[in-house]
Amino acid sequence: MREASSTEVRDDISIVLCGEAGQGIQTVEYLLTRIFKLAGYNVFATKEYMSRIRGGMNSTEIRVSQRRACAIVDRIDILIALNSGAVRHVKERLSPETIILAEKKGLGEEFGRGHYNFIDVPFTETASCIGNKIYSNVVAAGTICGLFSVQLAIVTGCVKRFFSAKAKDVVQRNVKAARAGYVIGSGLQNSAGMKIDVGSNLSVKEELLLSGAEAVGLGAIAGGCNFVSSYPMSPSTAVLVFLAKYGNDFGVIAEQAEDEIAAMNMAIGAWYAGARAMVTTSGGGFALMTEGLSLAGMLESPIVIHVGQRPGPATGLPTRTEQADLELVLYGGHGEFPRIILAPGRIEDAFYLTQKAFNLASKYQLPVFVLTDQYFLDSYYNTASLELSGLRADKHIVKTAKGYNRYELTDDGISPRGIPGFGEGLVVVDSDEHDTGGHITEDLDLRVVMVDKRLKKMDLIKTETVPPELVGPENYKTLVVCWGSTYHVASEAIKTLGSDDISLLHFRQVYPLHESTAEYLKRVREVVLIEGNATSQFGRLLKLQTGIDIKNKILKYDGLSFSVEEVTERLSGVLGST
Repeated sequence: MREASSTEVRDDISIVLCGEAGQGIQTVEYLLTRIFKLAGYNVFATKEYMSRIRGGMNSTEIRVSQRRACAIVDRIDILIALNSGAVRHVKERLSPETIILAEKKGLGEEFGRGHYNFIDVPFTETASCIGNKIYSNVVAAGTICGLFSVQLAIVTGCVKRFFSAKAKDVVQRNVKAARAGYVIGSGLQNSAGMKIDVGSNLSVKEELLLSGAEAVGLGAIAGGCNFVSSYPMSPSTAVLVFLAKYGNDFGVIAEQAEDEIAAMNMAIGAWYAGARAMVTTSGGGFALMTEGLSLAGMLESPIVIHVGQRPGPATGLPTRTEQADLELVLYGGHGEFPRIILAPGRIEDAFYLTQKAFNLASKYQLPVFVLTDQYFLDSYYNTASLELSGLRADKHIVKTAKGYNRYELTDDGISPRGIPGFGEGLVVVDSDEHDTGGHITEDLDLRVVMVDKRLKKMDLIKTETVPPELVGPENYKTLVVCWGSTYHVASEAIKTLGSDDISLLHFRQVYPLHESTAEYLKRVREVVLIEGNATSQFGRLLKLQTGIDIKNKILKYDGLSFSVEEVTERLSGVLGST
């Protein structure tokens, strides 16, 4: 076993905490990300975890950077190993430069071969002296803060706020644990030669620190959401929890339904009554909702559906990530009816697109999807304040008169939408095919008219489709295409390559596609598609809509997200072979 040597001075440090569920890793993640932001550091965090309440192996990555950091990296600069399996769990990500902070006696024979850059830190012993080994995670958090020379007042202030609901003596012991860890970390700068020099920027202190789930929730509130009905299912549950937590502050009723079928029908009923409702679910839960989705299509009911993707089929890997439900939401529901699918790639996208989803659903009277995934929902970083001016909740509701027809035929297919009790008209809807008044019909000629009426909306929808974002030069020679959560990983990978003739085309709306899509793809011969599934679902959609078949594909479907290094390496390999 060798001791740590002086580390390379970097402006971007990747810290990974690894241990079992139940060891308080998320507590350390919460504390460190907020402490670092208040200290003026750019911060990014994400996690990977097993589907267990206790045991198993979980890890959290925290990037602390002088510049904006918004993507996961494989590199581990500092590993805090909280149990004997931690090193083995992240072994492939370790390098000779990785500093491992751990207790030797708790790691068994992990270090028997003597090739790890290891520092023995008495996390548990220190915590036990304070009163209980349960405080060892806070000792670890304090140690990292000491290494970075964060002001101690910021550290203790965050610890006090986090544990403020606990008994006074518990708060005091956690503060004591943080102080003890801070002393250890400060001492390591000298005794172990660990030099960390990440520049800070005090303006970061005032920025927002949001997860993807929180951004979706805030976007729903900004969109006028006042009812959410769902059945808990990872990773989408975080959105339900967020809206339930702040429901009283913003007039949102959060209903945990008995199952996904009930949740979907509740939301449709809420829109019928004049509310603005959302369901949040994952692939398996949405599978149960597809009959209700088709009902919304027939009723021409607005509804916003958030789907947080995870690997299937069936239960699959319930706490992992994937982009394999695109075709599920695109083709889900029996019969033919229009829909819109939005796929945010940045935290701010999640806010603005979710807000927009409510207005689109209300205007066009159809289902609008916000499609995310576990990696996106569980990741967070600091971002500039969200711009609220100009955001409105457009209701598109009319006061009905006597003789009102819910499905009045119009040039654009959009009928004036009334709600019960607002005006003198009777608002009739039915799941069977119906006439303009909403009454059941088996007139086959009228059936054709009503199908055409519903589908006619797509012509108007296409006029306000969100365009893809081009990152890089207009005169590119190679175009990298991605959608949804791969935005930051792909853009950082391209920057790492350092080529001035590669651009990124990112899609925030994947259906219907913007009219400029084919033009971007036809400019060059070298197009590379990146997506997190096995069958290139977005590639198939691009071919269907544009006739262009992208041959070069970088796909991943092992349940983990792409990393910057992985995309960089695989992109280099694809470009080198063409």
